[in-house]
Order: sequence, then C-alpha cells, then structure tokens
Amino acid sequence: MTADHRRVRFDSHGTDCDAWFFDPGAGGPLERSGRCPVVVMAHGFGGTKDSGLMPFADALRELGLAVFAFDYRGFGASGGQPRQRVSMAAQLADYRAAIEAAGRQPGVDPGRVVLWGVSMSGGHALTLAADRSDVCAVIAMVPLVSGPAAGVLAWKELGAKAIAGSTVTAVRSALSARLGREPVTMPLVGNPGDRAALTADGYRESYLALAGPTWRNEVDAAVALELGGYRVGRHAGRITAPVLVQIADFDRVAPPHAAAKVAFKARAEVRHYPGDHFDLFPDRPCFAAAVEHQTRFLRRHLADTR
Repeated sequence: MTADHRRVRFDSHGTDCDAWFFDPGAGGPLERSGRCPVVVMAHGFGGTKDSGLMPFADALRELGLAVFAFDYRGFGASGGQPRQRVSMAAQLADYRAAIEAAGRQPGVDPGRVVLWGVSMSGGHALTLAADRSDVCAVIAMVPLVSGPAAGVLAWKELGAKAIAGSTVTAVRSALSARLGREPVTMPLVGNPGDRAALTADGYRESYLALAGPTWRNEVDAAVALELGGYRVGRHAGRITAPVLVQIADFDRVAPPHAAAKVAFKARAEVRHYPGDHFDLFPDRPCFAAAVEHQTRFLRRHLADTR
C-alpha cells in the first residue's frame, strides 16, 4: 500500500470485511464544508480489490474524491465462510455495509456517495442506486445486468454441451451445500474447452495479468443457478443520480445490448469502446479512455452539487 490509502475493516451483518480507503487530502476541488464525496468501489465476478482496481482509485483520488474499495465476503482479504461463493444477495448486503462504512471515514460527506462497479459489481451499483438520495453518481463499467442474456451469449460462445455440463456441476454444488458439505468449485477462468466459468479465448491471460496476491482462480459452481434471476433492469428506472455506463462493444461476458437497454432506462450517459470485456482494465487498449471519461463525468456532475 502507498501513503495515500490505508486499510479499513468493517462489519457486514456479522462478517468482517476488508477495504482500502484512499484519502484525497484537504482542500480539494470537490470539497464542501470540509468534506468530499466518496467513491465506493468493488470488483466484479470473483474479483478482488488488489486485481486491477488501484489505478482507477488513484485516478479518482487525484480528482479530489475519497475512495473506499472493498472485498466481498468470502473473497480476497475479507472474512466469511464458505470461501469463493458468489451470492448476489450477500454481495448487495456487503455493498450496502461498505457504503455506511465509507460514510464514517474522516473528511467524507456521507450524503455524496458515488457507486462504482465493474462487470457484476457494475450491475450491483445500478441496483443499489435505485431509491437512494445519498447517491450522487453511478459508474458502471462493462456491467453485467442480465443473467438470462449472459446465458444466451455463453450458449452461442460455448455450445449446449458446455452449458449443460456447467448446470450439472452447479446443481451438484447446491445439493452439497444443503447437505452441509463442501461446495463444488470450478476455475474462474480457463482456456477454451476447459471446465471453467470463463473460457473465451484470451480471457485466462487477461484475468491472470490483473490478478493480485489475494485472488484465487476458483468459484463455487452454484452461482450458475443464481445468475438466471439476475435482472438489473427492474431497478434502473428508479435511479435519480447521474449514471455513466461504459460498454465494450465486443464483450463476450456482459452482453452489450443488455447493458444498453438498462442504460436507457437509467437515463445514463453511455460510452462505447471498440474492445472486449477486459480491454478497459489497466495496461489494456481502452483503459486510458475509460478513466478519462469517468473523471470528466464526475467532475461535471459533482461540481454542479457544490
């Protein structure tokens, strides 16, 4: 860690979660009555905060924002058992707890919260922004917003045999959990043809290039059953804060057309990038443009709230 951020532990319904708090210092351009807005930031499907989030956090801190980047329960440096289980409900609860914890940090204005998410956490950010008056902006980068749409895309990419195999493994893991046994896990990323959650050509190399020391290439296979009911569009129309949705036009994980539909419902500013899901991350072709668009968006909208 650098001198610009420190470690914070916070409670989420009895689970001890881990976060990094980036303090922009006093006298920043977005400060109001001695307090600045705070960005609450989380990674996507199976990701950890030490896997490519720091460059985004640093850029937003330099803009004059505090940043609170955290790990979901069961992942990274956060506590919680079982490990590596993706639960939509639990992650949304952790994100809400992180918002509260971020608001308690020194120099933070709890009434000006920016929700920032990528991939699955981009969908979470859009879901949580609905009906909240303390959210002043939302950034959803390559957001996963529809489990059914993602399933159709995976079927086209992988074929029916691979999808059927993943479903059988998911059912086995869910049954194991009900019987009090260890979940059935699979690699999060693999090569084409592997039994893994993400197997598109090049994805293994892209994810491993981001991976930090706490990241594990493993996920509870039962998540496939929960994804079917994941539909962010049900909430998007109730968001009143400004929204930026960043879409990779050749995304093979988070369907671009589904993200565009949700963005329309949220009355969002939309930016398109000529790349795939991982191309907006650090050291990738669209990273610089993605960060520039985020900082422009926040500078414009947060300056209006002074």
